[in-house]
Formats: sequence, C-alpha cells, structure tokens
Amino acid sequence: MGAAEDDKRPNAETYPYFWHAKSEITLQDFHKKYKPSMVQDDGTKPWLWVEKSVSEEEDMDKAEEEAIALLEEVTEKVESIKNDDSIPVRANKKKGLKSKKELREEIQTSASEKLKDISIRHHCVSGKWLIFASPDKVDLIWSNLATSLIEGPLASTSATLAKVSTSPKDETQNYQHVMCLYMPDVYDQDKVTEVMKVLLRNHGMNLMGVKSNLYTAIGLDSKHASGIQSTVWKNSALMKETEIKACMALKDEFYAEVNKAKSTSAEKKAEGKSLVQASSDTKGNPKLLKKVTKTNIFSSDDEDDKLTSKPSGDSTKSIAGQPTSKKQTVQEFTSDAEDDSEIEARKQELRAKKSGKKPPERKRSRAKSTSSEDEEDHRPSKAVKRGNRK
Repeated sequence: MGAAEDDKRPNAETYPYFWHAKSEITLQDFHKKYKPSMVQDDGTKPWLWVEKSVSEEEDMDKAEEEAIALLEEVTEKVESIKNDDSIPVRANKKKGLKSKKELREEIQTSASEKLKDISIRHHCVSGKWLIFASPDKVDLIWSNLATSLIEGPLASTSATLAKVSTSPKDETQNYQHVMCLYMPDVYDQDKVTEVMKVLLRNHGMNLMGVKSNLYTAIGLDSKHASGIQSTVWKNSALMKETEIKACMALKDEFYAEVNKAKSTSAEKKAEGKSLVQASSDTKGNPKLLKKVTKTNIFSSDDEDDKLTSKPSGDSTKSIAGQPTSKKQTVQEFTSDAEDDSEIEARKQELRAKKSGKKPPERKRSRAKSTSSEDEEDHRPSKAVKRGNRK
C-alpha cells in the first residue's frame, strides 16, 4: 500500500478491520476480536480503524503535483548549500555571513509556509495526531483512544477517525505501533490544541506531533532529503513546556489508575474464584456431615432403646446386646397376611355349619403373637405333668 493510500478510508463493506456506527458488532467486541498486538499484517490488513463520523474526501491530485515540485526544488537548494565551500559552517556576524545551517533552515521554513498555502488553496487541510506505542501497551492505549473517540472525552472534539498499525509479519526489533487520530483541519490551531489537551490529560499519550495528510501523500517524513519539518505542529508550538510537563505528570496518574483498575479486577476475579471454591466446598461438606450424622443417629437410638428398655416377664423382646431373632422379624412382616387367613378360615367355618358339613381344621399359624407365645411358655406341658404324677 502506497503512502497516499495509508490515509484513505477503507471500504467498510469489504474491509473487516474497520468499525463504524453501522457495524454489526459493538465496539467492545471489535476490540476483543481484533487486537493490534495479535493481528498480523500479511499485506492485506495493515491497520485497524474506528470511525466516529465520515469526513469529506479531498482531491489531492493538484495539491500533490504542486507540493512534489516544491520538495524537489527545496532538496536541490539544500544539497547546493551543503556542497558550497564558500558558505561557512559557522556564521560570521562581522562579515554578515550566515552558516550553512541557517541558510538551510530559512529555505525549509519558507517551504513549510508554501506547503500550507498549497494545502489551503486546494482544500487539502486534513491530518492527524501521531502517537506511538510499544507492543506490550498498544492494546490498552488503542482501546482507550478508540473508545474515547466514540463515547468519551474525544467524542466532543473535532477528531473524526482513528487507526492503529497491526503487527508485522516478521519479527522486528524495537517495533513501535503507530496510531493516528484524524482531524478535518490541522491548521485550526485551537481545535488541534483542544485534542492535544485531551490526549495528554485524559489518556497519557506520547504525542509525536501533527502531520498533514498531504505530507504523507508526497512522502515527506523526518528522513526526507529536503530536511523540511515533517509535522505541521510540534508539541511545543501548541502548548508551553510547563503546561506540557503538567499534563505529562498526569500520564503517570493515568497509568496508575489503569494498573489500579487491573489490580482491582484481578482481586475481584480471585475473590470470585474463592467464593466459587468455598461454595463448592460447602456443597460437598453436607454429604460428609450427613453420612456421619446418619450413623450417629441410628447408633445412639439403638443403644438408648436397648439400655433404657427393661424386658417384662411376659415379653420375649431381645435383651440389649443380643441380636433380634429371625422369628420376630418374620412375624413383623407377616402380621397382615395372618389376619387375612384367619378371617378366611372363619368364613369357611360358617359356610360349613350352614351346609351341615364338618368345618375344615384350621392350620396352625407359624408365627404367633407375642402374647400367645408368652402364655404357652408359662403353661406346663402335659408331658411334664404326667412325669410328675409318676
């Protein structure tokens, strides 16, 4: 992508790394999905974009042609001064001779004014604040900048559009991400300064100056042979040094608040995990307690019954410490069946009496009530009586 294309707004329909008011996803989801530190530029996605409002497109063809011609002229003059041995390296006030540096700066300053004139005459005055960020901080800085543009302090300024460079395909030592915050008129000093104050005070940005889009289109950068200043405004030209330092002090406060917010968020997450763990432990404990409680309840009740109950003379209940007989167990579960069979036997006796037949003999129940067994145990058997008589 050429230099002139870098500032051109991409097609929102075909470029997925561009967020605008009509996007299908929220800005927050856009930041989660596309992080500058994670998106790798393969030649098709060099920038992530966030747009507040659409700006009028500028026709730079005539302005570019005129500006490029000026650059060539200035470059030749600068080279001529550099190679002219008659021009002293140091100025000589007595002879009224200027140094090479002074002559170069006069030409370069004049060229900057001429570029401004070209921009205004051709209505090519748009530009951007330049911001740089390291890979370890770019995600946070970019997210704050873009969010502020849409719904924060920057939303009320003249800024309209923001972009950030993605990560290079190949590992690049000391790589810095570039962020651009676009404004419709970089020569409107008041509006540019307003944006600057927000960037410094509210976001703690490292600002590298304001650059015209025309400068980008003609390839004017800090390394250009002409030596023309590559930015329309330097920070010191917009704000006093003392004021800038005061704002930069707020940068430390900004990052302190960010770190505090991170720490608080981490603590809340840790607290949440602790609560979940505690809840999990609490859910597990009742099972253990229930198991122990159940065992204690049954053992204590059984022991209390055995220790407190006294066997009566007409009772055959088991004494404490002795197992309950199978007979008793069967009796408890067969009592209902015995009652039914007894009723049925009586009915048969009544039918036999009415018909004059001999009533059927009752079958002796295997399981008797506790009271009948007690009576039999206390009544002496016939065999015993006969033995006594003998």
